[in-house]
Amino acid sequence: MTEQKRPKWDAGRFWKTLSYFGAVPFLGNISWIRNLLSGGKSTISTPEKPGVILVAGATGGVGKRVVQKLQQRGYSVRGLVRDLKQGREMLGTGVDLVDADITLADSLSDRLLQDVTAVISCIGTRVQPVEGDTPTREKYYQGIKFYTPEVVDVPEQVEYRGIQNLVDATRRQLATVGAPHEKVIFDFSKPTDNLKEIWGALDDIVMGGVSESNVRLVNATAYFSGNVSTSNSGGFVSIRTRNFEPPLDLSAYQGIDIRIKGDGKRYKFILRTDPKWDSISYCYSFDTVSNIEFTVRIPFSEFIPVFRAKTLKDCPPLDASQIRSVQIMLSKFEYDGELNPKFTPGPFQLQIQSLKAYGGPTLPRFIQVSSAGVTRPGRPGLDLESEPPAVRMNEQLGGILTWKLRGEEAIRASGLPYTIIRPCALTEEQGGEGLMFEQGDNIKGKVSREDIAELCVQALELPEACNMTFEVKADPAGSRAEDWRGLFARLERDRQTVR
Repeated sequence: MTEQKRPKWDAGRFWKTLSYFGAVPFLGNISWIRNLLSGGKSTISTPEKPGVILVAGATGGVGKRVVQKLQQRGYSVRGLVRDLKQGREMLGTGVDLVDADITLADSLSDRLLQDVTAVISCIGTRVQPVEGDTPTREKYYQGIKFYTPEVVDVPEQVEYRGIQNLVDATRRQLATVGAPHEKVIFDFSKPTDNLKEIWGALDDIVMGGVSESNVRLVNATAYFSGNVSTSNSGGFVSIRTRNFEPPLDLSAYQGIDIRIKGDGKRYKFILRTDPKWDSISYCYSFDTVSNIEFTVRIPFSEFIPVFRAKTLKDCPPLDASQIRSVQIMLSKFEYDGELNPKFTPGPFQLQIQSLKAYGGPTLPRFIQVSSAGVTRPGRPGLDLESEPPAVRMNEQLGGILTWKLRGEEAIRASGLPYTIIRPCALTEEQGGEGLMFEQGDNIKGKVSREDIAELCVQALELPEACNMTFEVKADPAGSRAEDWRGLFARLERDRQTVR
């Protein structure tokens, strides 16, 4: 009888794995390995934020700054513009631009709204000049020309009917992108170049085994497949991310949803809060049903602290604010020497559609840059001489503030989670000053476009900003712009009607 040939351990694949993760098993992360071997990286940027943020009015003084800040933070951005050529000249070729007219509902196409998860509206009636104005701006309102109702720059059409059209389109789109309390971590149906560089195979080759796996983007899924072998004392395959830098903060959520289609085997889902290679991991085992797509829901409270497949009794629970890496594993072992009851050596396959955090807070999905003073025209007892030009000249300007208020009311009545920002006079001054937030529409002053753009972007991920309408101005004695939560803590959420 011929002796069965012992599988050969692959030293080349071993070093390739170390190169990819920049680490040596049991010794942790060592940078010289990364530099020595093929330029591999041990850390990657925190995953790009999935979905698209639509910036309406992307070439305006605030809008173009919002686009830039969103891109710097890793958001996918789409700009709604009326003139593509002008948009390219101002924003460059790196921004996805779509020309549309919010006053024409039919122009808000599927292409414009595809994958949109939030809208920042910086649209407003054009009052020249757009840039270089002063805090009073009075001279620019002298003799301004308003056109016939067919022209877009009529306040009723832009500030009210246009906003209503944009709200209606946003509401329809957001109904298709999932629950408002979810945070998409990976969506393999919409892969990005960065996504393809995050995940790598980590098999028992690092322990002397011969199992082999890979992950590919196939049919809108991450297709984790290969062959698991118990030869050479092996018996596991996995895919793992490089360490996130900065760590992924999921502390506002309750757990993880994984949308998968499996092969009937039992897998482990693993999170790590320590950047070291061989560190404590937090594990959850789940069973699959062959060729059936379903969602595995894993509360953070059910992750088990484990070190080298042994459970730890005196270990702190998972810190969801410090997620350093994610791993999915098929292993012959369960925990503490127990065998995986659904393990069989040989081929395997697991299709992963998405990973999401669930149970999070409601975040603003429609952010509107309105204006201070919208409730003041016609207010009894108002001293017009002490008011800003826009209030004094509201009628000459086509009722611009009156229609802005109507636009706000359309947003509040929509059922969308929103933030309505009412800046005082916008300037080109440098941002970063102290800010004052107030409600009641009484304050006067000025504020930089830079700070308003930053405020719009910050509000996207602040549950404290949800369903609020407020005024803002620069104030050297106010809270610094980086203390966003502190600024919102002073405000009250809107009731049904806000004036």
